[in-house]
Amino acid sequence: MTTMKNSIHDKANGLDYTMVNGYYLPNLTAAAPAEQHPTGRWGRLHKTYLKEQHPIRYNQLLLSGELGSYLAKLDKQAEEQLALIIRQMQEAEGVDEALKAADQLEWVRRMNSIRNRAEEIIKTALIFV
Repeated sequence: MTTMKNSIHDKANGLDYTMVNGYYLPNLTAAAPAEQHPTGRWGRLHKTYLKEQHPIRYNQLLLSGELGSYLAKLDKQAEEQLALIIRQMQEAEGVDEALKAADQLEWVRRMNSIRNRAEEIIKTALIFV
């Protein structure tokens, strides 16, 4: 009768194995949790989009531990782009403090229109791609 070692090392894949109930199981340890990256609205939207439309890409990012930083970076980029687009649209359409002082309701209506259009641009350019 041959006795089996309690642990072995596989040079082919670099893993160590331990005998458990007659089977060699790999000695796997969970990676230390990466830094928590705050994910805002845009990051959550893109995460949902990836899960539904690109599950392979989503799983690659998740399993490599890069999902959190990827979504945080995308969220930050989307917020910056949104602010820039809103400022540019305000200037182009003459929605300024003078209009706000003269007719607040009109200013709010036009700002809501600008924000909605800018958000649609962000969604098509950054989020749902």
